[in-house]
Amino acid sequence: MTEREAFDAMLAIVRDHDLDSLVVRVGASTYELVARADAPAVVTQVASAAQAAAPPQPAAAPPVPTAAANAKKVSAPIIGVFYRSPAPGVEAFVEVGDRVEVGQVLCILEAMKLMNEITSDYAGVVRRILPENGALVSLGEEMFWIEP
Repeated sequence: MTEREAFDAMLAIVRDHDLDSLVVRVGASTYELVARADAPAVVTQVASAAQAAAPPQPAAAPPVPTAAANAKKVSAPIIGVFYRSPAPGVEAFVEVGDRVEVGQVLCILEAMKLMNEITSDYAGVVRRILPENGALVSLGEEMFWIEP
């Protein structure tokens, strides 16, 4: 079972039984799915017993990428799972450094089993692709930086 199939199965359990949350333990890992009426369901991995016993490490702030002053940002128009290519093992729609035109497909966002092609509103060069392939993106979350 893939991670995505496991997520879908847990989500189905939460919905079918009208649960507020679901905790699943697999080996040393614990996953918690929390459903809220005002937000999509979210899965988080709770620290395993070995991780919980380890002394806490100081958290380093992740580097904040800076965009060129003239970079246009493409944001997610819906909540969904971000896919860089039309199918697994197929070349990505765009790569960093590619020139794109208005209306060109940049990615797919999967929402409620529907594959939504996200197109560029800008012509230019892709300077940054922010989400990882397969990541859940939120409404309004930046996905691409395109420099004219």
